Amino acid sequence: MTITVNTESSEGFRHSIQVDDHQLFTDLPKSAGGEGTAPEPHDYFDAALGACKALTLKLYAQKKNIPLTGVTVEIKHDNSEEQKGKYALHVKLTLKGVLTDAQRDELHRVADRCPIHKLMTTSEVSIETHLSEGAFSQ
Repeated sequence: MTITVNTESSEGFRHSIQVDDHQLFTDLPKSAGGEGTAPEPHDYFDAALGACKALTLKLYAQKKNIPLTGVTVEIKHDNSEEQKGKYALHVKLTLKGVLTDAQRDELHRVADRCPIHKLMTTSEVSIETHLSEGAFSQ
């Protein structure tokens, strides 16, 4: 899979993001010089964690016949020390359905084992950026 990000116009910071057949957008907030017309990249980073936790919990509950009817994941971030290499995410899970305390505890543990949580906390990520050799256009 290739994700493609393209500038929408030469003025401003809005970009389109193509993920297979899905189109998203990103922009900078007004406080950073953008128009605030779409989530900024940090929002997508945070949202990836929330989406992964919700999907992981629904899938796990389905496989284990746990009567989970829905999940709400709220994420707040603290980026005040991002320049020092610290980015804190605070996650609040709301589990819906008639669940026992044991099921709630089990689901709580499973949420922290979702693939994106693991990727963010235990993986060494390497990124290589290359310039394309395609034609220059304006």
